[in-house]
Amino acid sequence: MTAWYEKSTFYHIYPLGLTGAPKLNPADGPAECRFGELMRWIPYLRSMNFGALYIGPLFESSTHGYDTRDYRLVDRRLGTNEDFRKFVALCHEAGIRVVVDGVFNHTGREFFAFRDIQEKGPGSSFCGWYRGLSFDWRSPYGDGFGYEAWQGHYELPCLNLQNPQVKEYLFDVIRFWIDTFDIDGIRLDCANVLDFGFMRELRSRTEGMKQDFWLMGEVIHGEYGRWVNGEMLHSVTNYELHKGLYSGHNDHNYFEIAHTVRRLLPLDSRLYTFVDNHDEDRLASKLRDHRHFFSVYTLLFTLPGIPSVYYGSEWGFEGRRTRESDDMLRPCVSIADEPGYHTDLTDYIRTLCMIRAREEALQTGAYRELLLTNRQYAFARTGSGSAIITAVNNDDNPAFISVPVPIHGEEAVNLLDGTVLPVCDGRIGITIEGGQGAVYKIKGV
Repeated sequence: MTAWYEKSTFYHIYPLGLTGAPKLNPADGPAECRFGELMRWIPYLRSMNFGALYIGPLFESSTHGYDTRDYRLVDRRLGTNEDFRKFVALCHEAGIRVVVDGVFNHTGREFFAFRDIQEKGPGSSFCGWYRGLSFDWRSPYGDGFGYEAWQGHYELPCLNLQNPQVKEYLFDVIRFWIDTFDIDGIRLDCANVLDFGFMRELRSRTEGMKQDFWLMGEVIHGEYGRWVNGEMLHSVTNYELHKGLYSGHNDHNYFEIAHTVRRLLPLDSRLYTFVDNHDEDRLASKLRDHRHFFSVYTLLFTLPGIPSVYYGSEWGFEGRRTRESDDMLRPCVSIADEPGYHTDLTDYIRTLCMIRAREEALQTGAYRELLLTNRQYAFARTGSGSAIITAVNNDDNPAFISVPVPIHGEEAVNLLDGTVLPVCDGRIGITIEGGQGAVYKIKGV
C-alpha cells in the first residue's frame, strides 16, 4: 500500500519569517498568537492541491528557531501549544498532513541542561548531555568550560546523542508532540551529522508511536542510502537533484539531471525533492531564464521523489542569502495578498499538484529514460496498467521529438491541456515549446 507521504506534495513554510515574528524571543515575554494568520493559509493549500505541510522550526527558541530553549513548548512568538494543536486539527480536517522540524543535534544556550552546567559546573548531572564538554578550557562566551558546537557556532552546543538519558529525553519529546499535537512526521535537522545509532533507535521507537509516522532527514552531501533504509530514515533531502534542476537548465545540460536520477536509483521515489528552501537561494534568483520555470517544475513533479514547494516560490519570489542574513529567503507574507502575487506559474503548479495526487505512476512508478539530449529530455513512469511520459525542452525554440511508448496503448492524453496524440508504431511525436514541458498519460490495452 502506498504511504501517505509517497502520495503527497509538500508545501514548506518557515513560520517565524512568514508571520513577521520578532527576531529575538525574550524568555519572559508573553505568547503572541500568529497561528491565526497561518490558519488562513489552510484553504489556500487545499485549493492548490497540496497534501502535506512541512512547517518549522516550532520549538521554543531564543532567535532563529534552531537554538532550542524548550522542546515541549511551541515558540511563544507564534502562539501557545493549544494554538498549534488547533492548527494541526484544521489541517487534518482539510486532508493535509503536518510535519515539523526536529532540532536534535544541538540546543540553544538557554536550554535547561546547559543552564544547569553553567550554574553547577562539574557538579551538574547534565555534563554528559553535551559532546566534547571539558572544564580545561573556556568557550568564546566565557563559560567555565568548553564544548563542541555545531559548525563552530557556540550559540548551538551539540547534544551527546550516545547518552541514554539524552536519547530517552528526546524520544519522550517526540511522543509528546505526537500525543499532544497529532503531528505526522519529523524533518530531522542536520541529519547528516546525527548519530546513526540514535536514528536507528528513533525509527524503531516512532513506529510504535504512530502508524506511518514519517522521518525525513536534512542531508546535503553523502550517499543517501546510508540514511534511507529500513532501519533508519524514510527519506532525506535530495540536494543532488536540487542542484541539477537549476544548473541543468542554466547550462542547457539535461545530461546532468538524467545522470543524477540514474545514480540515485533505486532510492529515487523516497527522496524529498525541491528547487529551493529556507536555506537556499530562490529558484527565481538562480534560474537565468525565467521561461524555464515551467520545465523545472514539470521535472520536479514528475521525476521520482516526493516534491516540495517553498512558500512564495509558486509566485516567482526572488531571494538570496547573504553572509549576514537569510531574511530575503524567509519573508513576511500575508495570504490576503495572494491575488496580487498570483501568476501563470501558480496555476501551473496547482495543476501539477492535482496530476501527481491522481496518478499512482507518478507516486511510486518505475522510471525509464526514453530520450536524452542537451536540450530535450523524455522519460516514463510506469504504474499499474498505465504510463506517464514527461517531455521537457530547455531550448529557446520549439522542438519536435519522437518518443517510444513503454506500454501497448492507442493514444496519449496530455494531462496539462487535454490534447490527444495517436500512438503510431509504438511511438508518439511531441512538439514542445521552448522552456515548457508536456505530461502524457497512456492507458494500456
